[in-house]
Amino acid sequence: MRKHFDDQIAQLGEQMMAMGALVENTIERAIRALQTDDMAEAAAIRDGDHIVDEKEREVEAMCIHMLLQQQPVARDLRTISAALKMITDMERIGDQASDICEIATMGHLRSPRPEHFASMAQAAISMVHRAIDAYVHKELSDDIVDALFNDVKADLIAGLRGHPDRTEECLDLLMIAKYLERIGDHAVNIAEWVVYAITGLYKGEELK
Repeated sequence: MRKHFDDQIAQLGEQMMAMGALVENTIERAIRALQTDDMAEAAAIRDGDHIVDEKEREVEAMCIHMLLQQQPVARDLRTISAALKMITDMERIGDQASDICEIATMGHLRSPRPEHFASMAQAAISMVHRAIDAYVHKELSDDIVDALFNDVKADLIAGLRGHPDRTEECLDLLMIAKYLERIGDHAVNIAEWVVYAITGLYKGEELK
């Protein structure tokens, strides 16, 4: 019985890694499409948002089945309940990437994209990857996304002052930066749930 449950936990870990890889790839593709003005790719990412949603439902169903069938306690319960929280944040990351592509396809963007976009995206991708890896291997290994967002904002404000005719474009770019900041926030949430799954601690407080 225990071996069967351990196998299910292992399968859950594999599905979490698969969903993590999916959202990481979505972020990378979204930023690449934005930087290269690949409107076809941006539209494909925007229209493919349901793929992440379907993976979330698949993992959610697996978690609920394990909770009902096995009635786990202690660390096993934390592992499953943390997964349910983490997939919600991963789904929202997919939404943010789709929103970035929605803006890209509107046709308002003309000037070079702020160089910090790629750094923000890579920081968020790295945070998600390390968190999921820690969740699967049960080994814990500073968020810089907010700082990069402030750099982008400063650049765009300067751009608005120098080119008042590009107000709409700069506001769109600022919104994209905000979406990347939110992706970073969701990555932090994922990491916090990983800490809970492994240690029983959530944001510094022990959950009974």
